[in-house]
Parts: sequence; structure tokens; C-alpha cells
Amino acid sequence: MESPARPGMSRHLWKSTLLSGILTVILGILVWVWPGITIIIAAIAFGAYLLIAGVTQVVFAFSLHVSAGGRVLLFISGAAALILAVLCFRSLQESILLLAIWIGVGFIFRGVATAVSAISDPTLPGRAWEIFIGGVSLVAGVVMLAFPFESIVTLTRVTGIWLIVIGVFEVVSAFGIRKASKGPVPPITQPAAEPVD
Repeated sequence: MESPARPGMSRHLWKSTLLSGILTVILGILVWVWPGITIIIAAIAFGAYLLIAGVTQVVFAFSLHVSAGGRVLLFISGAAALILAVLCFRSLQESILLLAIWIGVGFIFRGVATAVSAISDPTLPGRAWEIFIGGVSLVAGVVMLAFPFESIVTLTRVTGIWLIVIGVFEVVSAFGIRKASKGPVPPITQPAAEPVD
């Protein structure tokens, strides 16, 4: 038995993939061409994130049924986030600096965790590669902390290039999906019933 209907999802999937790819390329170009504006927007979003996270954690500290230690940790974490949010909104330069420090510390933690887990597990597949990635992340974090403003501009440009590359791959993939959806649909056959004795 053959099914003449072609899957409708693949017909429309290529359009959404194409749109996503084009938007990603445009975003990548904007980020690469105007890293300063991108950094300002990211710094403002970072301040807003700290503000929301801080308020949420302080509210949770008084409303959740957790241990006294949990309440104290939530309150301290929320209060620290609120202080950082105030610093972010007080000065755009401080906001960018805090964002760079946040990213640098994140790189360091990830690099140390990746390298240590790879070193401590000799059976890990791709162990040497994991150690290398951990080392690169650690160095990137240290450089980010040592030169925060220069590093965040470089990181923004790299992010723009990366978005352009991803967008181009999505556009190419969209046309591949479109071509595949126009091709012949293989017939769906049912297995022949086995004779009953």
C-alpha cells in the first residue's frame, strides 16, 4: 500500500530554517560591525538579569519552606545580586566590567572543571582534547580578568563571526531540506501476512 501524501512538516521546515539562518547572519553582522553597541546592550541585559535574580532570591528567602541555612544563603546571594545590579545601573562602564569579570570567572571555573575531570579519569574518550579545551578556557578566563575591556570587545567580534557561520550553515541546510522535501516519497509498504496453518 502506497501513501501519496508527502510529509507536510518538511515542506514548511525549510522556510523556518531559512528564516532562522538569515536572522542569525544579520545578527552576526550587526554584532561584528558594532561590537560597542552589542556590549552596551549585553551589559544592560546583564544588569537587568542581576536585578531580577536578586529580587527573586530575596523573596524566596522569606517565602520558601527551607532550612535556616538555606534561607540565609538565598538572602545573601540575592542581596549580592542586587548590589551588583545597582553597580551595573549606576555606571555603564562598571556594568561592562562586571560582565567581563563574570564571563572570565565562568571561563576559569569551566576550564578547571573540564581539565580536572579529564585528568582524573584516564578512561575518558578524547581525554587529551578535553584537557586542551580546559586549558584554553582557563587561559581565556585569566586573559579576560587581566584585560576585561579589550577581551570583551574581542569576544564580541568572535561571537559575531560565529553567528554568521552558524547562519550560513542554517541557510545551506534549509535549501537541502527543501530539495529533500521535493524529492519522491518512498512508498510505505506493509509486510505480507504470514500464512496461518
